[in-house]
Amino acid sequence: MSRPEYRLLAELEAAFDALIEAGETLAAAHEARPGACWIFGEPEPVAPKRAADWLRHALLDVWYQDGQDGRATRAYIGLVAAGAEVMEAVAQANAAKAELAALLARIKEQEPSLIPEAKALLPFRHPALHDHLRGKGLARVHLKQCWRAIPVAEAPVARVRLAWYASGRSIKRLTVQEAEQKLMKLDVDAAHVRIQLRKLAGIPSGEPLAQVQRQAPLMRANLFYREPLDDGRTRRAMNVALPLFVPSTDGRLPDHNLPPLAPPEQRTRARRRDEKLEDDPFLPSLRVYRYR
Repeated sequence: MSRPEYRLLAELEAAFDALIEAGETLAAAHEARPGACWIFGEPEPVAPKRAADWLRHALLDVWYQDGQDGRATRAYIGLVAAGAEVMEAVAQANAAKAELAALLARIKEQEPSLIPEAKALLPFRHPALHDHLRGKGLARVHLKQCWRAIPVAEAPVARVRLAWYASGRSIKRLTVQEAEQKLMKLDVDAAHVRIQLRKLAGIPSGEPLAQVQRQAPLMRANLFYREPLDDGRTRRAMNVALPLFVPSTDGRLPDHNLPPLAPPEQRTRARRRDEKLEDDPFLPSLRVYRYR
């Protein structure tokens, strides 16, 4: 291993230590000054001991499970009423997450080969935790679960409305040449691939295409502030894969709804009239669509 690689790995180890310590500090701050907590799928009120155990697990779950899709992350949906000290601990934890994310981005750019090694080595930074989790198939670090931010309301909230968002998708533009290259990596002797190659050859080479990736359902929270923010906003929407911390001087949660335990099976949002993609995929094997 070269000297730059050693230096980057040492920085990553220090950043990971800081992240784990910040998570422990936040969990301890809440346990010392517990506010009300709501856990998705559990009845209210939540006992302080249960809330403390759940929150610590949510904050420190940075591990792969056996057989887990590396792109998937586990969600811990809930609301936590937090006083000033707990809110400060949340800010410190998010700062540690942001520092780790920035460092990982630099490593991926400069020394991408370090990433797999780091996933295997970082758990040994905390031997007791590693030994406890190894028997459960959690011996590797899940980097995305490390750096994903803890959702937080920046001002007191009057009410929170939670709802499943099941219509998300990412759209990546492709050229005809790029689509052809992707098809050529498949089994070109298969009839369905040959059909798609012929279809592709029949459109202009300069026509843009769209590759669509459906996103897993996620929970979104709509926050309604008690008072307008400095910029005039009165509400905010955010994804909540981790517990949402809301500032509270009396330890009570704002009014909130109880969303369904499972996302809807079908699309619930109306289709936009100006949607630019055709209804049916042009190249089904690649999830590639033509624009209208």
